Amino acid sequence: MEGFYGVQIIVVILLGLSMGWTYCQDDDYANVSAVYIVTLKQAPVVHYNEELVVKNKHPTPSSSRNKNRLDKPLPRNISGTDRYHGHNIARFHDAILRKVLKGEKYLKLYSYHYLINGFAVLVTPTQVAKLSKRKEVANVVLDFSVRTATTHTPQFLGLPQGAWPQEGGFDTAGEGIVIGFIDTGIDPTHPSFSDNVAENTYPVPERFSGICEVTRDFPSGSCNRKLIGARHFAASAITRGIFNATQDYASPFDGDGHGTHTASTAAGNHGIPVVVAGHHFGNASGMAPRSHIAVYKALYKSFGGFAADVVAAIDQAAQDGVDIISLSITPNRRPPGIATFFNPLDMALLSAVKAGVFVVQAAGNTGPSPKSISSFSPWIYTVGAAAHDRVYSNSIMLGNNITIAGVGLAPGTDNNTMYAMVSAVHVLNDTTSADDMYAGECQDPTSLNQDLIQGNLLICSYSIRFVLGLSTIKQALETAKNLNATGVVFYMDPFVVGYQLNPIPMELPGIIIPTPEDSKTLLRYYNSSLERDGDTNQIVKFGAVACITGGVTANFSSSAPKIMYYSARGPDPEDSSLDDADILKPNLVAPGNFIWAAWSSGGTDSVEFLGENFAMMSGTSMAAPHVTGLAALIKKKYPSFSPSAIASALSTTASLSDRNGGPIMAQRTYANPDMSQSPATPFDMGSGFVNATAALNPGLIFDLAYNDYMSFLCGINGSAPVVLNYTGQSCGMSTTTTGIDLNLPSITIAKLNQSRMVQRTVINIAGDETYSVGWSAPYGASLSVEPRHFFIANGEKQVLTVFINATINSTVASFGRIGLFGNQGHVVNFPVSVIGKISCNSTKS
Repeated sequence: MEGFYGVQIIVVILLGLSMGWTYCQDDDYANVSAVYIVTLKQAPVVHYNEELVVKNKHPTPSSSRNKNRLDKPLPRNISGTDRYHGHNIARFHDAILRKVLKGEKYLKLYSYHYLINGFAVLVTPTQVAKLSKRKEVANVVLDFSVRTATTHTPQFLGLPQGAWPQEGGFDTAGEGIVIGFIDTGIDPTHPSFSDNVAENTYPVPERFSGICEVTRDFPSGSCNRKLIGARHFAASAITRGIFNATQDYASPFDGDGHGTHTASTAAGNHGIPVVVAGHHFGNASGMAPRSHIAVYKALYKSFGGFAADVVAAIDQAAQDGVDIISLSITPNRRPPGIATFFNPLDMALLSAVKAGVFVVQAAGNTGPSPKSISSFSPWIYTVGAAAHDRVYSNSIMLGNNITIAGVGLAPGTDNNTMYAMVSAVHVLNDTTSADDMYAGECQDPTSLNQDLIQGNLLICSYSIRFVLGLSTIKQALETAKNLNATGVVFYMDPFVVGYQLNPIPMELPGIIIPTPEDSKTLLRYYNSSLERDGDTNQIVKFGAVACITGGVTANFSSSAPKIMYYSARGPDPEDSSLDDADILKPNLVAPGNFIWAAWSSGGTDSVEFLGENFAMMSGTSMAAPHVTGLAALIKKKYPSFSPSAIASALSTTASLSDRNGGPIMAQRTYANPDMSQSPATPFDMGSGFVNATAALNPGLIFDLAYNDYMSFLCGINGSAPVVLNYTGQSCGMSTTTTGIDLNLPSITIAKLNQSRMVQRTVINIAGDETYSVGWSAPYGASLSVEPRHFFIANGEKQVLTVFINATINSTVASFGRIGLFGNQGHVVNFPVSVIGKISCNSTKS
């Protein structure tokens, strides 16, 4: 999960098998079935379309489950040619399996035909060997596991005064755009997804052909004009016997909470009150509150997800006609093979881009180390996480006039009145053993003495059991409430090292002291204030007093944004050998820390928000849907924009400074991250921090087409067979290109050998304008751009030629920037990153 709640989430991915795999000869192993993704050499349906448009089609009848169409029939725009090819491909899959595995047991789970031509099948390794030998088969990959990686952020991004008015106001922002979410599902009952919040009509786009599954968990009427499609994909998980229908829900319903959170961040309704633990935290809105939502559930609380199910979800979303795919799935291990780009997910997403779908993916929560990025390909828009300016903090003032900052969405004590503090380990009932190592966690009210606790502040230990979910803040609060405590103070157990806490809702006055050092300060004062009987050593008076200021009211920092320590960093790894790609990752950063958004009524991902309608979460999964929603605003204003044009508009207009006008800072360590900040580089933040208003008026754009990406893939040494395997297209004698020469809104050079000329082409989508060009060179290199001035009319193109020369020998990355400044106010920025630099040949005579 790219959501980051308290502790970093680690994603497990199994290494894929290639056709060159040497199979174990053990008979038991040979008979163990597993799910494999088989790709065929024949092209998928989308590659039959020369025009880069989505052709909507009927869903594959893979389930007998009842479905509805929003209570009323919706117009469909279906290509007969596409339907013919799709059904023909599925029949071809069946024929191959029958022929190769004649008389043997196997189970086909999915036929992929729209974005990739292939199928997922449950077979043994022996059967895999047979399939791999077929001339029709291009690739066989073992299915691998994946996991999933707001009230104020619209204001912080300037939407009410900037982007929304350009769209006609919040009540039309993103209207007509369909966003497909591949996540943990959705809670359709949440008011963020109601279609009754506006008086004007809310038509479903005619091009969309998705359906809404009907199950006991997701009854008829769950979909509406806002939530226009919902399906779930779990065949791979079911074959493994790990799917728990009670916990995971065999329906689009969200039993986790993550999917509901991300969908509402991008496209939730405007003005929904956020009330948590009885406190009102403002009103929530998605970035594009009038966009439509289509849900493709392929991730589950208990086990995460599997690539076979995710690829099926991606394939269906593109087939249904979504405009944007929001993806919160990342592996934590680089895909094997000659390049990271060649894996079933990225290649399916390449075909989605060919079909005109803009793809947004979370960068991953594996930062802050270099090369920790988990989203690799240039056709995918990768988003990292930054803090915005709203913070919640409370503090406790001790009787010795020391104030300690803490964490907790909690009210303060009355009128700063001082209350006595009592530690749970000192107020045990007579029947409770003093050796009970868990008594200090305040999980059991029957173990504590109410007479000593009522009216006082109860001190509880926050141990590793809280991190593991064995103990909870909610249960400790319930204990305090049952014993009539005035409030609760949690100190951090010294064994919990480097643990980062999100603010946690509390109905009672409360605080969590987040560091062991400050916890020691609290305990020293508390213990030194105890009065004991000289003979028995029994406590006769609790002398320590304190008051809690409360953390329900937000504060606002001018140092935002800053790159969060967990946000994955570049440079982009090209392969498993740690070679660097000539591709900039991440592409951008957006608000991802302490994000309020909708929460599922059945959501169990965070026990502290169980039963609440909203939750505060952190992670790159929270950042990605911000960009997803803003992309919907761009797509509405510029409906003819290609995915790369949308990416360009977002990147070239990004902000490079914080609200003080200083450089955006990046946290460099997991422990005490605010003490280890330094200016962010493009490998931390990509092009910068998203600027919603400027992205709707970019002036110039850098554009790319599907064939450009194909030329890039064909340019990778030894890639021709793999490209053919995944796309059904031959590299042949076609022109190839490098990552350096892709027309991206950035220049990234992994190895600069003396000098390099790079060209970029911009297109003017605004009025006629004259631009001047400025730049700053990376350290250890010189840089110049031609022309230095140019006039460009609407719709015209301009080629920029960039000359970069190494001036030193170095393996340390350095960074520069090129800026295009128009006389009508447009400013177009793009970063230049150079890693290895060789200034001259060093051959020996």
